[in-house]
Amino acid sequence: MNWQPWIVFAHILGAFTFVLAHGVSMFVAFRVRGERDPARVTTLLDLSKSAVAIAAFAVLFLLITGVAAGFIGASHAGATTTLGRGGSDYTAALYAAALDAEAVEIWTDVDGMMTADPRIAPAARPIETISFEEASELAYFGARVLHPLTLAPAVEKGIPVRVKNSRRPDFPGTEIRASAASSAEPVRSIAFKKGIATVDVVTSRMLMESGFLRTLFEVFARYETPVDMVTTSEISVSVTVDDLTRLPEIRRDLERLAAVEVGRDRAIVCLVGSDIKFTPGIAARVFRTIEDVNVLMISQGASRRNVSFVIEERDVDEVVRRLHREFFER
Repeated sequence: MNWQPWIVFAHILGAFTFVLAHGVSMFVAFRVRGERDPARVTTLLDLSKSAVAIAAFAVLFLLITGVAAGFIGASHAGATTTLGRGGSDYTAALYAAALDAEAVEIWTDVDGMMTADPRIAPAARPIETISFEEASELAYFGARVLHPLTLAPAVEKGIPVRVKNSRRPDFPGTEIRASAASSAEPVRSIAFKKGIATVDVVTSRMLMESGFLRTLFEVFARYETPVDMVTTSEISVSVTVDDLTRLPEIRRDLERLAAVEVGRDRAIVCLVGSDIKFTPGIAARVFRTIEDVNVLMISQGASRRNVSFVIEERDVDEVVRRLHREFFER
């Protein structure tokens, strides 16, 4: 084989770029799949800022070869592993932050973020622009296009993220920004999460007793099981969990504190939009639309950016279709 000097140089440079990019990922040591504690994930993301200098050094080689590893990282024990869901997106956002790029493009097999799952609501349409907070809420409650924490390095620097379809490159897709203009409807999108369980804890010990909730949530922390939704009354607490692995142990420990009831085959439906908090009557429209469906829990986030409720899993498809017709097809 006749190896020209420039070909040899290109191969050496490509190999060096791969190793250097691999080193950046290893340095960050970010592993979405292995982290269940959101606070710890946030800590790891903060550590990524110290990797920006390394990323900037790698950019010179990235610009020449056009390719960098995007999914290799390290576990807490130092073993080489994949970063998990969103690893390549995170690497792209990290490079964008180092370069002060104009935008980050994430190429997927869908037209962007949608007003609902098109497999459930056939009339669902792409969302042109969405805020980072809205995208985060949707991803947390079931929309799987992006893992929002992976975009943090870009969003923190005001760099927009564009989600585009590799099969339809001319389609504009969805642009995720730090903030987004109001849409025609206060609801930006509808998401859902199946396969959850509700845990109801009832005890009169809650009355006038400080520290009971801390004791209760320490049980979930002990078994590294995050809680999605929480509702409380004077003598009861209801929570939802989507990781059922340690549910038997959690129930056992909770029963030492109170009466416990676990409900399986549940689902969360979540309506997200930054304008929800400014629009009266949203809850009335939601629950009037599904008035014949048994609602088991209701919650509105502290940001008042979402309205979420729990129903039987078997009712999800019909509920999402009805709500999409109410907010997007009129």
